[in-house]
Amino acid sequence: MDLTVFFALLGGLLVLAFIANRLVRFTRVPDVIILMATGVVIGPVLHWVNPDIFRTVTPGLGSLALILILFEGGLDLKLREILRHFGAGFFLSLYSYVLCMAGVAAVCRLLLHLSWVNALLAGAVLGCISSSTLLPVLQQVFLRRDVQVVLLVEAAFGDAVAVLSVTTLLDVAAGGSAAPKAIAWSLISSMILAIACGVLAGMLWSYLLPVLSEERFWHVLTFAAVLLVYCTVHFLKGNDLVAVLFFGLTLSNFPAVRQRLHLDENAGSSWFRETPIKGHQGGAPINQRDQMLTFHGELAFLLRTFFFVVLGMLVDYSGLRKNLLLALLCFAAILIARTLTVQTGRLAWRDFSSLERELMVWFVPRGLITAVLAIEVLETRGLALSFLPPLAFALVVLTNVTLLIGTFRARYLPAPQLRTSEAD
Repeated sequence: MDLTVFFALLGGLLVLAFIANRLVRFTRVPDVIILMATGVVIGPVLHWVNPDIFRTVTPGLGSLALILILFEGGLDLKLREILRHFGAGFFLSLYSYVLCMAGVAAVCRLLLHLSWVNALLAGAVLGCISSSTLLPVLQQVFLRRDVQVVLLVEAAFGDAVAVLSVTTLLDVAAGGSAAPKAIAWSLISSMILAIACGVLAGMLWSYLLPVLSEERFWHVLTFAAVLLVYCTVHFLKGNDLVAVLFFGLTLSNFPAVRQRLHLDENAGSSWFRETPIKGHQGGAPINQRDQMLTFHGELAFLLRTFFFVVLGMLVDYSGLRKNLLLALLCFAAILIARTLTVQTGRLAWRDFSSLERELMVWFVPRGLITAVLAIEVLETRGLALSFLPPLAFALVVLTNVTLLIGTFRARYLPAPQLRTSEAD
């Protein structure tokens, strides 16, 4: 592709993303849906762009956008919110994934006569929600804060649970063994490591930032710290995405904790105090937390715009036609499993209304992680699972349609629930 054409395309897409983002409050259609639809139009429909050009860089773009979205989400969370809803979100993530995985595996076993290992691999690939798709939608749909936090926690754990499950099943398929205790310990230890690293890094950075923020480009330095936290935890075999979430959460809340524990009477309760920053015009005070949210939010906006358009371009329509019946049955299994999860786990979210529980059923998008895992399993297991990548693309399309349904249903929430409430 000509470089000038690429720049023109990127500029046009950013204008479209800006307009779509501003129209959310009127149309109730998340900009993610519009961006993916744009990718479908300029790719498979009109063939203006060859998606193969971007196929190799898409996973990296998606991961980077997700890192920024999770860090921004952590900065915007209150400590009491995460403590109150962490158990419910983690339970939803694990329970929903297991039931969806079992449902899809049963469909593949009965319809395609696969071995149980291959059927479970298919279920493991298709069972998880896509956090990179769901998190931006949660920022734009007017849900009650309690519901948002539960879904945010679920999304933060979704990708990690899927990767762990697929890796374990591939090891079993290759002749290894996986004891339930070993799997449980691997999951728990990765979470403990991630939370510990994220909290410790956040505490350290909260002490350094009042000094560093007097220099230029301190936002870029914080972005570098986010990437280093992610890579360090990944290298240590921890849950890297959860570490990023808790890094942002600690940065946002640790100064208030220091003040309450009388460790630092001067620590501002709203993160850093509004103090003049060197080089700022007139020395006028500005809120550094808001600055950080703005910088990382705009960077995430740029990356996810490109990512979701490319994801739309990668839709495989030939695979959709060949695997339509299988995709519809797997899709039905996912919705049934999700409904069972939400209804049987009502004690975990007993304060949610019936409509809010319904929205939890609709919010089950699949995305990049599904496609990436499908390709990985195909390369490892061979032709026996050749149907998996096209099926993954089909479910990406179908589950994002349900996401759109959920956003429209959200407009019927009572007026008091449309407002984002502050933590107690």
